[in-house]
Order: sequence, then structure tokens, then C-alpha cells
Amino acid sequence: MSTYLIGDVHGCNRELRALLAQVNFDPQRDQLWLTGDLVSRGLDSLAVLRYVHSLGSAVRMVLGNHELHLLAIYAGISRDKPKYRISSLLAAEDCDLLINWLRRQPMLQVDPQRGLIMSHAGITPQWDLATAKQCAREIEAVLSSDSYPLFLNSMYGDMPNHWSQELSGLARLRFSTNALTRMRYVFPNGQLDMICKDPPASAPAPLKPWFDLPRQIPDDYTLIFGHWASLAGKGTPNGVIGLDTGCCWGGTLSMLRWEDRQFFSQPLLSEL
Repeated sequence: MSTYLIGDVHGCNRELRALLAQVNFDPQRDQLWLTGDLVSRGLDSLAVLRYVHSLGSAVRMVLGNHELHLLAIYAGISRDKPKYRISSLLAAEDCDLLINWLRRQPMLQVDPQRGLIMSHAGITPQWDLATAKQCAREIEAVLSSDSYPLFLNSMYGDMPNHWSQELSGLARLRFSTNALTRMRYVFPNGQLDMICKDPPASAPAPLKPWFDLPRQIPDDYTLIFGHWASLAGKGTPNGVIGLDTGCCWGGTLSMLRWEDRQFFSQPLLSEL
């Protein structure tokens, strides 16, 4: 059995299938970890969701900001735009099935046996592991409930941007959502910056990548994340691996086989 971890797919179905074919992925034997943002921007988000859904327990995934935005569009809170390329998904006969499956997926994966933690954007340095788990569970609980549209309607916004155990209600959920799905940079005190998307060499002082601040997560865990295509999978310290290499932007889809730490990549096959 092998464990394969893949960065943001963004609707690049042909590339996903070609990447898995490189290693003869077998869902009866192997496990597939996905960093979120399965949908939007690429040519076939519907096919990606159908395939991942079909894999059942062979998949361990987390939700990204594009999944949350898809849920908001489905719920009538946000408007679809042509650039998202999800109209065929929203019109599909199995859309309800896929959406209800999607909103019951985790925000965080923790595997003590493998020493792996995965979230879409990373783990804010303000959180220890217990806090990260708790905040992820809080989002998961509301997303899987009948009141999930209320949360989705309130998740947009950059504030609050500093963690406190005193945060509650929708403000707490918004911070947690931003930390798990949108974060890139933080200030030296750990406060989130939700504006800068540049590569670290171009970021203004005093901003730092979240992974450059001392972490409270135990060192025996490796943190896996996606979300940050401009990193191109580079520049992270030991114990932190970014897997988003911008396939939907003309880059590649990247995969790590955990057991031997071997990387695989698949260039974009489809003209977007």
C-alpha cells in the first residue's frame, strides 16, 4: 500500500488521471490525499468530483476555499462566473449528491501513524494541534448541518485576523476558515494578512510566510498544504510541504508518495 498526496487539482481531470496512472494507483490498495480546491478554473470540475467521490474510503481530502465558494454559489449566496468553469457541475443531475457529499468532508486531516497533518492553506502559528482540531471540527459541524447557508453567508471577510480563545460564533468560524483555507502571510505576532499573494521574495516587510514563524505543532508531524501556487512547491522549511504547483495556470499537478518521499508531476494537458 502507498500513500499519494496531490496538490490543488482545480478541475484538471485529465491531468489528475494521468498523474495517478504514472504510479498505477489502485484504490483497493493505495490511499489518496488531496489538499482541497478540487474544483474551479480548470476544464472539468464535475469529472474530478465524480471520480474522487467514486473512490470512497481510498480518499482523504480537505476542503479548500474554492469548495467553500462552490457551496456558497449552490446555496444562492454568491454568483457563478464564467471564469470558475463550474456551470456544468451546477447543472448536473448528480449535483445535489456531490454537494451534500462535499459539505461533509473534513477541514483538517491528522494521521499520527504516518506523522501527517494536512489542511488546504496550512496551520496558523497561533494554534497548537488541539486548537487546530477543535476549530476544524467546529466548521465541519456547521457545514454538515441544515444551517450551513448561514455560515457561508458570513464567512466572507478578513476580520478578525488575530486568534483568541475568546472568539465565538460567526467571528470565530470566519477566522478559522481563513486560517485553514486562505492564509499565506502573517505578521510577526501571528496576525493573519489576507491581502498579499506574492512569492515570499516579493512580499513587503514585515510579512512572513505562515510557515516561517515558530510553530506549536509537534515536530514529529509533517504539514502538507496546497493553496499557494506562486510558491511552486519551493521555499518551505523541513517538516512543511506545499503541493500546489499551479496546474490550472499552466504549471503542473504535483504528487508526493509518502513512503519513499518521491515526487511525481504531470504537466497541463488541456488548453484552458
